[in-house]
Amino acid sequence: MTRLVFFCGHAGTGKTSLAKRLIGPLARATGKPFCLLDKDTLYGRSSAATLAALGQDPHDRDSPLFLHHLRDPEYQGLLDTARENLALGVSVLAVGPLSREVRERRLLDRDWLGVSQDVALAAVWVRAAEETAHQRIVARAHPGDAWKLSHWDEYRQRRFEPEGAQLDDLIVFDTTAPAQGDYDALLHRLAQAT
Repeated sequence: MTRLVFFCGHAGTGKTSLAKRLIGPLARATGKPFCLLDKDTLYGRSSAATLAALGQDPHDRDSPLFLHHLRDPEYQGLLDTARENLALGVSVLAVGPLSREVRERRLLDRDWLGVSQDVALAAVWVRAAEETAHQRIVARAHPGDAWKLSHWDEYRQRRFEPEGAQLDDLIVFDTTAPAQGDYDALLHRLAQAT
């Protein structure tokens, strides 16, 4: 059985760091190979080049142009690449904000994802205290975060936190100050996903 595990949440919550921390232990726990697919690594450069070619700020992933024309193709490409790996018997840790997909409860919808019943699914919503996320974004000094930092009050109001039915089957993990036992519990839960 292959696994498709999503690590989603807002900037600075530690999605990629968490996925990188768990990929080796998860492969050992399941006895299966895993790959890491980070949306920003896969599509960040091409989206920046596209935005620049269109006369836009190449790092503004919050612009209407990006949100209406580039966001969804990036996510579809992420899913296409995940399905190719799954077909080869390689499990996938997929990293991206995916807030709209969480809001619409799509990440565990096999039909929408285009994956069969023999793929185990899990979605981890990674959160951190706002101050912690802000400090991490400042510290990493990534050009793609410039808009968020210069418009923090506007950005923070758009941050979405799942609630109610959106939390059904969603694993929530807080990276503000986790203990080793928290990582171990998450690893166990992901290794047991069906």
